[in-house]
Amino acid sequence: MKIAFIGLGNMGAPMARNLAAAGHAVTGFDTAAVAVEGVTMAGSAADAVRAADVAITMLPSGAILRAVADEIVPAMRRGAVHLDCSTVDVASARAVAETAQAAGLSALDAPVSGGVGGAEAGTLTFMVGGDEAGFKTALELFEIMGKKAVHCGPSGNGQAAKICNNMILGATMIVTCEAFALADKLGLDRQAMFDVVSTSSGSSWSMNSYCPAPGIGPTSPADNDYRPGFSADLMLKDLRLAMQAAEEADADTPLGTAAAALYARFVEEEDGAGRDFSAMLPRFERRGRG
Repeated sequence: MKIAFIGLGNMGAPMARNLAAAGHAVTGFDTAAVAVEGVTMAGSAADAVRAADVAITMLPSGAILRAVADEIVPAMRRGAVHLDCSTVDVASARAVAETAQAAGLSALDAPVSGGVGGAEAGTLTFMVGGDEAGFKTALELFEIMGKKAVHCGPSGNGQAAKICNNMILGATMIVTCEAFALADKLGLDRQAMFDVVSTSSGSSWSMNSYCPAPGIGPTSPADNDYRPGFSADLMLKDLRLAMQAAEEADADTPLGTAAAALYARFVEEEDGAGRDFSAMLPRFERRGRG
């Protein structure tokens, strides 16, 4: 396929590189001066997409996505696919999809899970909203860039799946860190704690696969001084998107709201900025009930 890739940052660059390595003709654009192996750079986003069968965007916010869509949609040929892999608010995803569909394009919102490591290894998971025909066209590309793509329904549902998943993840990581800090103060050995919880009803991905306690369980960012695999800053972004969606949908999310407030305090008032989201554990270790 002829592919355009707009947004060649930490995630976009390895995704585009993997597509080029698989034999697709990839034309890229980024506002920063970047070079990606196998990718031909264009002078503008509109120039990048003119001949594309699929135009992929990986952008930092809904506002930027809307602005880029306004530029690229008129330049794309009818029948092409706009595949947005950004994590943005549901309303922006649906508005951009409506613009694309009105221009005769297929539109997919397909945020990802797996981080920079998954982008580099081609093991991302895609949560996809949009029409079935567009999903079938993009499936070959999902299989190159990732290990799994789930079609979640109409436009916006990919973003909905992402923020619901990460609301669960944010809340479970907090309570996992709280539990380790409590176990410490009760004199319970961390390894014993892990051995019980990871095989009992308290097990979760946060405990079993991404344990926040150094030296316990599989290797995780806790074993690398909490250098981010998934940063607390990004968790805060996703939780705020979840809270925005909850407000718009009139959904009661007390634990999600509490998690968003804790990560806001951790990132903006404490030492969480630039650290992994599991660095909540040393935060709770230092704190009492006061």
